Amino acid sequence: MKLIIPGTLPTMNEIVELSKQHWSKYSGMKKQYTALVEISANSLPNLPQADYVITWYCKDKRQDKDNIMAGQKFIFDGLMAAGKIKNDGWKQVRDVLHRFEVDKKNPRVEVEIKEVS
Repeated sequence: MKLIIPGTLPTMNEIVELSKQHWSKYSGMKKQYTALVEISANSLPNLPQADYVITWYCKDKRQDKDNIMAGQKFIFDGLMAAGKIKNDGWKQVRDVLHRFEVDKKNPRVEVEIKEVS
């Protein structure tokens, strides 16, 4: 199954910058992007345990990959908020693989979810 999140998620640099300004600014960002993932995940079934392949479709190659993938925090928190995973610990989230592509016209994040029994 696949989860598609439109647009981009905050990078590590953006998260750190807001955190330095005031904790409430990061808190607002976290709520906003967790809600975006939560809404995007509404049609998914509940997942007791799964592997994840996250493909980051970026508008260009200006950001470092490790900076981009910090957005996975919002993905797993959004899945928890949507009630799709019970927790984002080791029992529920098994392997996580990151892939990176460029799509200037349609930046997005696609999460392929492979349920494990």
